[in-house]
Amino acid sequence: MFDSIIQFFESIDPILAALLATTFTWALTAFGASFVFFFKTMNRVVLDGMLGFTGGVMVAASFWSLLAPAIEMSKGDGFMKVIPAAVGFLLGAIFIFGLDKVLPHMHINFKETEGIKSPWQRTTLLVLAITLHNIPEGLAVGVLFGGVAAGIPEASIAGAVTLAIGIGIQNFPEGIAVSMPLRRMGMSRLKSFTFGQSSALVEPIFGVLGAVAVTFFTPILPYALAFAAGAMIFVVVEEVIPETQQDKNTDIATLGFIGGFIVMMTLDVALG
Repeated sequence: MFDSIIQFFESIDPILAALLATTFTWALTAFGASFVFFFKTMNRVVLDGMLGFTGGVMVAASFWSLLAPAIEMSKGDGFMKVIPAAVGFLLGAIFIFGLDKVLPHMHINFKETEGIKSPWQRTTLLVLAITLHNIPEGLAVGVLFGGVAAGIPEASIAGAVTLAIGIGIQNFPEGIAVSMPLRRMGMSRLKSFTFGQSSALVEPIFGVLGAVAVTFFTPILPYALAFAAGAMIFVVVEEVIPETQQDKNTDIATLGFIGGFIVMMTLDVALG
């Protein structure tokens, strides 16, 4: 089945492929958010475990799918070979750091808002926090497809599809993590679902932007891959992991993280 999927993506334009792949990752977010129609609450232990899993997938994807290819395709030896990855990684972290300071948002387990002070409702701020998570994820998938379009040997359809599958898997618990708190706050099931799935709508947008940028500016690919990795690592360390450490479920969250890392590493090595 995986071979059939690869053949399909190889037969279409890489930018269209980036759009379809990131639409898939959004769809799994929507699937997770749809659980709000069947449950009003979710056990905190389960939620922390799933958030830990999300962090593990993001960290593994950052190295196996993004940083390693970025270093491999860079020219030169020694320090010169790693400079594009180092610079891109730093810029990606700075980019999300800047958005974190400017964009008003609130994390699930925290009472204080971040970013510029805003009169927006708490529900909107919660959705914006998860939206911030999804920007580098969409960008990462798009950049890999853009590398394929540019004819970079180290960028493959299989690798891009594998990354999309990994991102989609970890988007499922993210959809739950947004919709369930909104439901507990008294929002209707339909509105909770709508807000929950909308947090991932940025993924197709940034997926296409990433693919187009790399297609027209091929030399930036190593920087772009590392940029997406830096952005994802910043999100994991600054937001995902702290959210899992607020209750007494730190061991479950840590095991979830290890599981997510193993799943993404296995997918990338076996399929990518």
